[in-house]
Amino acid sequence: MDETEFWALVDTTREAAEGDPEDQAGLLVDRLVQLDPEQVLDFARHFEARYNRAYRWDLWGAAWVLLDGASDDAFDFFRCWLIGQGREVFEGALQDPDALAELLADFDEEVDGDGEELGYAADEAYEQLTGTVAADLGLPPAPAEPAGTPVDFEDESALAARYPRLWDRFRG
Repeated sequence: MDETEFWALVDTTREAAEGDPEDQAGLLVDRLVQLDPEQVLDFARHFEARYNRAYRWDLWGAAWVLLDGASDDAFDFFRCWLIGQGREVFEGALQDPDALAELLADFDEEVDGDGEELGYAADEAYEQLTGTVAADLGLPPAPAEPAGTPVDFEDESALAARYPRLWDRFRG
């Protein structure tokens, strides 16, 4: 599975789920079990590589603004959700986290921002196909700390200054 096929699966399942991340995860599992186990592992590698790429302080700050706070777990689930939003939103957020103010049409913090189940979709599909847990994906280990400069999440004026568009749209 190449990158284009990965993003096509993400996009078609998000559209079919009408943006609901839990429904999207279920649809993703349904689609992945139609593939062979190696393709499922390829999908998992693409997902995990992007998940690790998004482990950045500036994205955590954006998640903090969007979710009105984001613990370690909440940020993990946010990164899964961000991947589930598709290539344009994901890459746009990596380029400029504040651009999420324009990249997201709607954002309901009761539903959006938490894609925990998306993070398990490939594992679940692989287990359904093989009856075993997926082997190591052969990727470099996840970073121990987020990349970039730490953000003071408790300083609202600093958050508003660093993420002016997100702050105005979601917290202002």
